[in-house]
Amino acid sequence: MKNLIISLIIIALMFYLFFVFEKDKSVSTKNINNNKQTTTMSTTEPKKETSLPYAEKYSEAVIKTSAGNIKIKFYVKDAPKTVNNFLKLADEKFYDGTAFHRVIKDFMIQGGDPLSKAEDWKNVAVGTGDPGYKFADEFNSHKLVKGSLAMANSGPNTNGSQFFIVTAENTPWLDGKHTNFGEITDGMDVVEKIESSKTNSMDQPLEKIQINSIQLIEK
Repeated sequence: MKNLIISLIIIALMFYLFFVFEKDKSVSTKNINNNKQTTTMSTTEPKKETSLPYAEKYSEAVIKTSAGNIKIKFYVKDAPKTVNNFLKLADEKFYDGTAFHRVIKDFMIQGGDPLSKAEDWKNVAVGTGDPGYKFADEFNSHKLVKGSLAMANSGPNTNGSQFFIVTAENTPWLDGKHTNFGEITDGMDVVEKIESSKTNSMDQPLEKIQINSIQLIEK
């Protein structure tokens, strides 16, 4: 009887540890610093367009970072609105100067928060910023695997500007929760370099790695 009780305690402890480990492997746009005030921004959906000019014109892009270049091929047919949004923001230079503000080895690198442009970006509510609107998910058949480009969010239909690049071989717990809208075709070594950055307890790189510009490539 004593051995049975001990076995049950061990099993319960294993389940608890598994839950604690997995719950941190999410890609959220919520405030991850409990000591800082969370900023509130508009949650209205952008004006609906009858056409998607950027998605119709461009199919690839090069993210030029302070660590090197990352080339992307977009899933235009499977996530047209998401692709159009990213390209539009890139064309408007929205991403220029933003940092990869959250980096977790063997999981992903996250960027696209306008709050990370601040000189003291680690002391603001980085991880909560957006372009002033949110839009719907576009789930598709593409699995979130190494090299996938997907939208970070704080729940269903809360996409804005933040995105992440997967560095784990696969992330099945994220499938159906984040819109996968592209893949890395060149520069995965740069992604891995960013992924290997030394970080603080909030998964923020100790040295800022930023997006300098994004070059759009026509079809």
